[in-house]
Amino acid sequence: MSRRRNGIMSEKLKYELAEELGVADIVRREGFGGVTSRDCGNLVKLAIQRAEQTLKQ
Repeated sequence: MSRRRNGIMSEKLKYELAEELGVADIVRREGFGGVTSRDCGNLVKLAIQRAEQTLKQ
């Protein structure tokens, strides 16, 4: 089964989250594939928190 490649999050949002978590340098050098799984989980967690805040407003 193929995976969807047109994601929900914009590239801009991904980079904003990476900046906020302090992994933007890694992303710029190696792409998101260079980010540890722990940090990827934190990125997802932060994205979910932002989405929930947006829904509350």
